[in-house]
Amino acid sequence: MESESLTRALRQEILFARRRVYEVGQATPLELIELDDLSIFVKREDLSPIHAYKWRGAYNRMAQLTADELKAGVVTASAGNHAQGVALAAKKLSTHATIFMPLATPRMKKFAVKQHGGEHVEIRLTGDTYDVASQAAHAYAKEQNLTYIHAYDDLAVMAGQGTLADEIVMSDKGPFDIAFLQVGGGGMAAATATWLKMNSPEIHIIGVEGVEQASMAAAIKAGHPVALDKVDIFCDGTAVRKVGKLTHQICAEVIDEWMTVSNDEVSAAIQFLWENLRCIPEPSGAMGVAAILKRRQALAGKRVLSVLCGANMDFEQLASIARRSAVGASRRRFLQIQIKETAGAMYALLEALPDTVNIVDFQYGKTDAAAATPVIGFDVSPMQFEVLKNSLRDADFPFTEVTSETDVAFRLIHYESKLLHTPYFITLEFHERPGALADFLRAVSPHANLCYFNYVYSGERVGRALLGFEFDSTEQHDQFTQVLDSAKHAYRSYERVTDATLTRILG
Repeated sequence: MESESLTRALRQEILFARRRVYEVGQATPLELIELDDLSIFVKREDLSPIHAYKWRGAYNRMAQLTADELKAGVVTASAGNHAQGVALAAKKLSTHATIFMPLATPRMKKFAVKQHGGEHVEIRLTGDTYDVASQAAHAYAKEQNLTYIHAYDDLAVMAGQGTLADEIVMSDKGPFDIAFLQVGGGGMAAATATWLKMNSPEIHIIGVEGVEQASMAAAIKAGHPVALDKVDIFCDGTAVRKVGKLTHQICAEVIDEWMTVSNDEVSAAIQFLWENLRCIPEPSGAMGVAAILKRRQALAGKRVLSVLCGANMDFEQLASIARRSAVGASRRRFLQIQIKETAGAMYALLEALPDTVNIVDFQYGKTDAAAATPVIGFDVSPMQFEVLKNSLRDADFPFTEVTSETDVAFRLIHYESKLLHTPYFITLEFHERPGALADFLRAVSPHANLCYFNYVYSGERVGRALLGFEFDSTEQHDQFTQVLDSAKHAYRSYERVTDATLTRILG
């Protein structure tokens, strides 16, 4: 079918979908983030029955099955959100769904599928990727003669997803200058772009993909769907190796431009949405906003639209997102700084730093008897970063930027235990304010040499660090408890590590 015929058919199907999808869900809000130079409208699909838009397409497709097809049951493959939509529809329509999911599917999405479908669903974990799970699902559907519910490459599925665009149009908050639509398999983007352009032909549509997920842009370039050799899965909801034939044809017609966003930029967008809307989307849900923030200077004065398409992720992923977000917003920078391996050197370094910089990460372990190279993470604006570098040069502290280095990202702190002389390790709690660590080191530096420093900002009012000190004599080592007690003004509390812990630290 020609692309123009496909878009006409899709528009008709979206009209029909209107009377089906609201049997299981309601319209979601369109919220405004008003910035000084930009108006961002966010479609809150995270507030839908499954906290993602996929319920729309799954139910619209399954609601059209015959009584015999529903009695037999359905099959699908999904990395998470589509599976939840199918599960919800299966329970509503009193049918049974066999759902194939990759072994690495986040725990929260597996739990949600069972929560929405109950006894109406069976999960089969198969393979390490969506492609493997999909192949197994198709084979099972053919073998059992069951209806396969595709996640995106089906007009009825796309039409259901397109009802979110109908709600945007009906909100009466337009017109919009530009829409940034994330793309995985392409179903939501194809339907949303089709409906928006029908109602507002002048709108500019930008398809947004992950840097290592750009399967639709590759298909557009090649003229047909092609399989990527590798797909990054940080944004797992859009991690599609090969897009659909139907979605490719429609996207090629209705999407005007393509761009990519990095995982760090997506993480920064998640933080932006938390700060402005108090919501926490899954990574794929924030891709459109990530693209807006990436283009922010060029969008001054515009009214732009994005779809927060989902908020289903494991809680544990928040730690990685929090670390990446500052890097993605170009705020977090890491420097490896050279200092002498002598008592008081670390304090002298901290004293040389401008008052405007905020230390959020400190990684150091003694590896040389004469020189030290601590890695420090700073939360700074570009202007503050230039001031920081100039201050280090003026104080004669050589440095190298290591923001993108793997060992820094994984916080791999190197140290040589054989170089530590009569070590004394403590966990320190201090008030999380500028200069707190410098105050503590000022008090103890005359009495010990810092040989280990492990600290990362946690967002709390209290900071916590694991610190190691070394001494020239056992007498100084034994007296260090009195030194710490005399410096109580500089910290909240400390606790000496146990002998068992010290044995593990020293190997």
